Amino acid sequence: MKTLLQIFTWWNGSTIGTRFWTSRKGERVGEDEFGNVYYRTKGGAVDPTIGVQRRWVQYNGYAEATAIPPGWWGWMHLQIDTPPSETEYKPREWQKQHRPNQTGTVNAYHPKGSMLSHGHRQAATGDYQAWSPGD
Repeated sequence: MKTLLQIFTWWNGSTIGTRFWTSRKGERVGEDEFGNVYYRTKGGAVDPTIGVQRRWVQYNGYAEATAIPPGWWGWMHLQIDTPPSETEYKPREWQKQHRPNQTGTVNAYHPKGSMLSHGHRQAATGDYQAWSPGD
């Protein structure tokens, strides 16, 4: 079953075509805390078709762009030249751990009064006056 998913779907990890391309043209740069593996063209060469170094990621599991942490996102989008695997970055104490987008999961945020949460929305306080075109 996993082989069929690799042949016919791109959202369940890397396809066989991507793995083949990576083995021929790619150079492993590093891995993040989620198990995503990052690559660039061998030797850091500039790809003549796009005019910049080609960079890509092979996701660990479901392909979700928000699963890329900020440091790797900057490298992937050519904002920084040095990948996080080659730097010694220490997050500040006030920085939170990166989490992928939780929309559509059981961890998604549901405010009070939403159909998917428990509890009731607070009653209107009367401090609001609706706008009327005649005013």
